[in-house]
Amino acid sequence: MRSIWKGVIAFGLVNVPVKLYSATEDHDVSLHQVHDKDGGRIRYERHCEICGEKVEYAHINKAYDDGDQTVVLTDEDMSSLPVEKSREIEVVEFVPSDQIDPITLERSYYLEPDSKSTKAYVLLRRTLEETDRTAVVQFSLRQKSRLGALRVRGDVLVLQSMLWGDEVREATFPSLEESVRISSKEREMSAALVDSFSDDFHPDRFTDEYQEQLRQLIEAKLAKGDALSTEDTFGGAEEEDEGGGKVLDLMEALRRSVEKNRGGGKEEPAEDKPAKKTSKKKGA
Repeated sequence: MRSIWKGVIAFGLVNVPVKLYSATEDHDVSLHQVHDKDGGRIRYERHCEICGEKVEYAHINKAYDDGDQTVVLTDEDMSSLPVEKSREIEVVEFVPSDQIDPITLERSYYLEPDSKSTKAYVLLRRTLEETDRTAVVQFSLRQKSRLGALRVRGDVLVLQSMLWGDEVREATFPSLEESVRISSKEREMSAALVDSFSDDFHPDRFTDEYQEQLRQLIEAKLAKGDALSTEDTFGGAEEEDEGGGKVLDLMEALRRSVEKNRGGGKEEPAEDKPAKKTSKKKGA
């Protein structure tokens, strides 16, 4: 695997340097669109509506249209946003793990310690395990400010991006407001049915039947010689910059963070204090 981002997990005055990796991958068979007459590849081109010229990606900017005016945003404009430059996965609170609604979870990423010493990484992982807590974090990735859940999977810290609260729709179905009477016998039968299907979850027992059948179909057509020459019909992620902050002595950083949160007092000055202050928890 290749890391796609580097930064630090920041909680209190403790910084944990990490590398971020995509935790999942897509195994779907890749299909193209072709002309049904001769099998020629269908390609889409980008044309400017004003000059009619074909435009390469290098000359495409983003824009916002409010109905009357259009604001063009260049790559330089986007990269100038302060949040885009942040290399912190900022812990804003630790919550009971069962309070994270799975509907809010999006992509998953593995976090690898990016330091000669893994002590701070292991300490955070064990603390989350022993307290049955999930760290709610904020971070920036690919020109988006994101909310995330930091949890433990085996020996690894996993970061899962989350939807913002206003991105989850409320389910309001009038049919569910109707009064329904369920007998005790129906409940017993339903419970018995659930019990008959009960088992431990083993992901390797399940396969994508559609993709398997699609591969079989392709192989069968190839075996029959029902294929065209790809040459005739079709024609001929960067690793981001390193980031991170200076790491304090772990015990000293923990002590200061606890004292600061409990007493609300000022931190003691220290020569090895990171130059960049971590932002305060929302609502504090």
